[in-house]
Amino acid sequence: MNWLVLIGVIVTCFGLGLLLFTIGKIWQARKDQLNELEIKAQLQSAIVWNLGAMGCSGIGLMIIVLGITLKVYV
Repeated sequence: MNWLVLIGVIVTCFGLGLLLFTIGKIWQARKDQLNELEIKAQLQSAIVWNLGAMGCSGIGLMIIVLGITLKVYV
């Protein structure tokens, strides 16, 4: 079940990359000195990316746990 653990690591790393992308997007919005409505739109967009990133990371970690569990018991 090593392949399952490897897939989980890849999915988790992808989710972490999306989190870094979200952080960069928020920093860029603060750096650009946008008005209140534009910042609000940027933050709403970042929330969607953040939820996707957290979900992706969570699914990846579940795949890792599944792979380790199957490796131990099968």
